[in-house]
Amino acid sequence: MNMAVAPTGTAASKPAAQEVLLDVKNVSLSFGGVQAIKDVSFNINKGEIRAIIGPNGAGKTSMLNVINGFYHPQVGEITFKGETRSAMRPYVAASQGIARTFQNVALFRGMSTLDNIMSGRTLKMHKNFFWQMLRFGPALDEEIEHRHKVEEIIDFLEIQHIRRTPVGRLPYGLQKRVELARALAMEPELLLLDEPMAGMNLEEKEDMSRFILDVNDQFGTTIALIEHDMGVVMDLSTRVVVLDHGEKIADGTPEEVSANQDVIDAYLGVAH
Repeated sequence: MNMAVAPTGTAASKPAAQEVLLDVKNVSLSFGGVQAIKDVSFNINKGEIRAIIGPNGAGKTSMLNVINGFYHPQVGEITFKGETRSAMRPYVAASQGIARTFQNVALFRGMSTLDNIMSGRTLKMHKNFFWQMLRFGPALDEEIEHRHKVEEIIDFLEIQHIRRTPVGRLPYGLQKRVELARALAMEPELLLLDEPMAGMNLEEKEDMSRFILDVNDQFGTTIALIEHDMGVVMDLSTRVVVLDHGEKIADGTPEEVSANQDVIDAYLGVAH
């Protein structure tokens, strides 16, 4: 098959410019005398899977907490969808399209899978408390609409068989999947995943990796993830930023980062 090749130097030969969804600029965060993040800058392009890696205590979770408003940095700013801010409340971040999962599963253990995922639709519900209490007319119509969306997510993540099961009875790998489902119920533009593979066996990791790729591909969701499994990072991520003791030591493609001597010395130990 013959393929036309654009001449060198033409517009067709240049990669399309990437749209920056989130830009972190010179962020520093400290707790008392402990510096968790030191003058870190990086960006996340729309539609990519951006990995954040580094040894324990590197500041990775602190960075996610800054992005979605749990922590407020003393220095620096974040620009999300063109809006620059120095700090934001978590509910504001959620309302603007940032959702996250947690390193330790944070679900309502006594509630069913279905009800846990429905809780992710809260910000999408607009009928007032009076209508919600009556569960009649407009409020009932709204609930049916949201339940339909939740059922689509349940089908997508292949958890139909546990939809009525209290999540406290589920194995850890399925709890992680339910937490992902709840985050997806918010219909985020930016999804923050804090160690989504932690504690999983090989089969569970393969399933979660597949779902993350499908979320990125089919929903067009931009993803930032913290992950220690370098095989997962190499397979999933578009670009990788590496933190060590709160400082950025590398930023690039998975191949570039895995060959970086500073990263090998600080985190990998051997070349990957």
